[in-house]
Amino acid sequence: MQKIATAIPDVWIIEPKVFGDSRGFFFESYNRRTLTELGLAAEFVQDNHSRSAKGVLRGLHYQLAHPQGKLVRVISGEVFDVAVDLRRSSPTYRQWVAATLSAENKRMMWIPEGFAHGFLTLSESAEFLYKTTDYWHPDDERTLAWNDPDLAIAWPLSGEPPNFPQLAAKDRAGKSLRDADVYP
Repeated sequence: MQKIATAIPDVWIIEPKVFGDSRGFFFESYNRRTLTELGLAAEFVQDNHSRSAKGVLRGLHYQLAHPQGKLVRVISGEVFDVAVDLRRSSPTYRQWVAATLSAENKRMMWIPEGFAHGFLTLSESAEFLYKTTDYWHPDDERTLAWNDPDLAIAWPLSGEPPNFPQLAAKDRAGKSLRDADVYP
């Protein structure tokens, strides 16, 4: 595996070594020892799997009292994946970073505790897997507005509202960063 830096030093892209031939491919999607050597010594407690149709935007989600680090990847399709730094004490507070994750590129993104996370499905559908460092606590979950002008996330959108992007009710009700609960 190879660790690739992003504009926010705490968020990384992880590129696995893929072995392929005419029969298909093989790669390690998780190896605790290798990830620890790269600097990721997280203990994961939960795996999640979602499927989304094209144009679905999920996020930007985070848990305040039970923050979750997330190791995310796509096993089918393609997404535009975003992490927003919500750590008030961080030099990158209020900044965001994004990457295209796909079944084809097999890249993963490490999003540490203290970040909001979301993604937009770019392909006809996408299956998204992620490991988390804490359990889901629905009463603790917060949603940051995906379209907050203060963040100005450059989502690769096409189409016109109200049909695009497709949002869950909680994502339509996300708070602006000015009004959101953030980390110290």
